[in-house]
Amino acid sequence: MERVFNFSAGPSMLPLPVLEKAQKDMLNYEGSGMSVMEMSHRSPVYDAIIKDAEAKLRQLMNIPDNYKVLFLQGGASTQFSAVPLNLLNKSGKADYIVSGQFSGKAYKEAQKYGDIALAATSKDANFVFVPKTDRSSFRADADYVHICFNNTIYGTKFPYIPDTGDIPLVADMSSCIISEPVDVSKFGLIYAGAQKNMAPAGLTIVIVREDLIGKANPQIPTMLDYSIMAENDSMYNTPPCYCIYIAKLVYEWILDMGGLEKMKEHNQKKASILYDYLDSQDYYVAPVEKESRSMMNVTFVTGDADLDKKFAKEAEACGLKNLKGHRSVGGMRASIYNAMPIEGVEKLVEFMKEFAKNNPKAN
Repeated sequence: MERVFNFSAGPSMLPLPVLEKAQKDMLNYEGSGMSVMEMSHRSPVYDAIIKDAEAKLRQLMNIPDNYKVLFLQGGASTQFSAVPLNLLNKSGKADYIVSGQFSGKAYKEAQKYGDIALAATSKDANFVFVPKTDRSSFRADADYVHICFNNTIYGTKFPYIPDTGDIPLVADMSSCIISEPVDVSKFGLIYAGAQKNMAPAGLTIVIVREDLIGKANPQIPTMLDYSIMAENDSMYNTPPCYCIYIAKLVYEWILDMGGLEKMKEHNQKKASILYDYLDSQDYYVAPVEKESRSMMNVTFVTGDADLDKKFAKEAEACGLKNLKGHRSVGGMRASIYNAMPIEGVEKLVEFMKEFAKNNPKAN
């Protein structure tokens, strides 16, 4: 069967060379006589895999030595609880910028554990932009400030890194991690579900500054305690072994292409092809304000719900899969993560032009 262009928001496309390498190694990984899916996570063979995965991610993101890299489970949503349970340890206060659904869920979850304030939000505008903040937006004694760096559902991304002064900045980067360079030292903690840019579903990455570890709420579940996970090198229990192996291959794939600067160039080119077309016509509307546009998730509508449904159905038949927008937004959403080739975006634009030509709107 011919492979399709999968525009899913996640789980999403993986790079073809990574899938081919995994296929080659499926039954016999490097002469071990077994698949990575089968081997003990305590074996020397797997120990080399997880250590190499961490080393490659550190190299790729230029992670400073005073940060721990944790390979965890539970998805980014589990971190909505883990973050406050680990970091609300001084004033018991934290400030949240709510710029979409997932930051809203994180904000709601954190309220179970402390004094959680809404620093800024664009909810009243249906999240079509990322709110601007400065140091005065945050309480001086907050234990941390939380953001979702890229909003998968609404197609927005922070065009800036909030200035929080000495307050640790926590970022959910699930839908944009390793899509471009980012200065890790400007964040106290970064977390991400891996199923959009990094690996199959099942792996969560946490990158946390060492001074933020070891002060967790005494009642924190063991599995959510960063210090326990760090002390055990992410192997307090069985980690998501195969996901970590695939993540390692993805890191190698990006390093081989020249690192995150080259990855950013690739992603910018794809996004430009799509946004340039959207800005050149009036059949489709891109609701997100230009300054806040995501490079990973592009949302657009025709303005007619029936046409939107027809668009998604006909696109599916042409091998352009999963373009239906999220149920809370409607319309269409093209998730063009790292593994989406330029050809996929070009095919999408061709289809958009043909669809507009063949489906004129009623006056």
